[in-house]
Amino acid sequence: MLKLFRFLKPYWWQVLILLFAVGGEVLGTLQLPALMADIINKGIVAEDTGYIWQTGLLMVGIALVSAACALVSSYFSARVGANLARDIRAELYTKVTYLNMSDVKDYSTASLINRTTNDVNQVQEVTMMMLSVMLLAPMFCIFSLIMAIRTAPDMTWIIAVGIVAILTSVIIIMALVMPKFKIYQKLVDKITLITRENLTGLRVIRAFNNENLEKDKFEKTNNELTKLSIYLDKILKLQGPLINVIFNGLTLLCTYIGITLLNKDFSYLGDMSAFAQYVSFVMMSFLMMSIMFVMIPRANVCAGRINEILKIKPKIQWKAETKGVPDKFASVEFRKVDFRYPGAEEKVLDDISFTAKAGESTAIIGSTGSGKSTLINLVPRFYEATSGQILINNIDIKDYQKDDLMRRIGLVPQRGLLFAGTVKSNIMFGAPSATLDQVKKAAEIAQASKFIEKLPGEYNAHIAQGGTNVSGGQKQRLSIARAICKNPDIFIFDDSFSALDMKTDAMLREALRPIIRDMVVLVVAQRVSTIKNADQIIVLNEGKIVGKGSHMSLLKKCNVYRDIVKSQLSDKEFKKEMEAANA
Repeated sequence: MLKLFRFLKPYWWQVLILLFAVGGEVLGTLQLPALMADIINKGIVAEDTGYIWQTGLLMVGIALVSAACALVSSYFSARVGANLARDIRAELYTKVTYLNMSDVKDYSTASLINRTTNDVNQVQEVTMMMLSVMLLAPMFCIFSLIMAIRTAPDMTWIIAVGIVAILTSVIIIMALVMPKFKIYQKLVDKITLITRENLTGLRVIRAFNNENLEKDKFEKTNNELTKLSIYLDKILKLQGPLINVIFNGLTLLCTYIGITLLNKDFSYLGDMSAFAQYVSFVMMSFLMMSIMFVMIPRANVCAGRINEILKIKPKIQWKAETKGVPDKFASVEFRKVDFRYPGAEEKVLDDISFTAKAGESTAIIGSTGSGKSTLINLVPRFYEATSGQILINNIDIKDYQKDDLMRRIGLVPQRGLLFAGTVKSNIMFGAPSATLDQVKKAAEIAQASKFIEKLPGEYNAHIAQGGTNVSGGQKQRLSIARAICKNPDIFIFDDSFSALDMKTDAMLREALRPIIRDMVVLVVAQRVSTIKNADQIIVLNEGKIVGKGSHMSLLKKCNVYRDIVKSQLSDKEFKKEMEAANA
């Protein structure tokens, strides 16, 4: 928790006002029992009505000032707590957004969501209580003790008995609940993970008729969370009855001792009344602090989870500015690049070397698991190569400033991802300053304009989160339009034509041809028909390049490529292709 208090620095003056308001509330409230004792001793016993009215009006004025101070402290504690939560959420979100893919994979999406929402809320609630209760309770306790000792020194041992009893109960309760809070947060993460997984995979679950299986999985975790919640609630609810027993016991003790002393001196009545109120203040202070001592451990667990994310040092570090001047003509070069995922023993890519030049299309093909997508993900530095060099425009990607590198790359991922908004906002995602004409032109090249014009609102048509209200092919075409609108140096198509029919695929490639003359085009594909006209085809097998060249040259000299082609064509078509290659 203490590490997160750095977020309070901008609000120090509000905390200062709150401190003075709490002080005013405490001093005002503590005056009331003393004044009431004076009314009893000097007003009622002495039968002085004027003194009773005078002191009574003073008590009303002090009570009003104390209430105003309480209102001010409540307002500023809520304000500071809300601002603290906002700033923590903002920094958490920014941190997660700028983490590398390899960093994010260390945590589940559900856990990151809970840390940004539930954990921050817990910290906010406790901060608000700390700014009010943790300032108020100690002041009340200390000054009430002083006033109680001054008022009735021979009864102060009663307070000591009450304090020992309350501290004992709090220590026992904390010992029982503290180890369970971490388990509770992990179960909350698991519930969120299962819920998110089921909602995103709903079609697959229904297709395989596995609703009951997923329901059982959810219910198992839900039952564990419920049992733990009941256990924590039972233990925490014990606190109230225990405090009531202690408080009522002390009240009876005060009354008994007070009556005994009254038999000796009736003027002790006012002091006894004031002492009883001071005892109640002390006990209430300890009650408030005990509630905080139970809440703080849970918030401390949440704060630890938040700090765990905030202190992550990304594995991939970027230069403050690009080192060197990139070539005017775009290029991508791999020099003896190896890659293995963190913690893995085997390489996913091994000794990858090739050059992709401007105006040429370089296709990457291979069997499933051969490392195609991994290779593509190294270009925008989603992952860092284990060894070797990757150069873009003749500069090592490690020497680029992040924005400078990313603006050069137009990526169309394997699964077209759209954001909640409009067609226009999705196409403009990589080029916020693009005009409507540029958006329309990008959509036309991506073969998306026809279906867009049929949508209600056309380019202002609503797109649901994840693009769930458009088909897979439409989603892919909008993703391609987004990359085109960015006008990058390098186009990366990661199996981005898989949802397109052959006719649309051919039309899109033809429309792309005029705009890629000065660009590098990297294409990952499964279909040979998609890449057969590429200037250069890289054939991967088990992470190694086993073939490099044109379609025809690879048919002659690369067995892996020949097998891929054969698996996708009929015997007649394959025979025709081989005859053309050998001609």
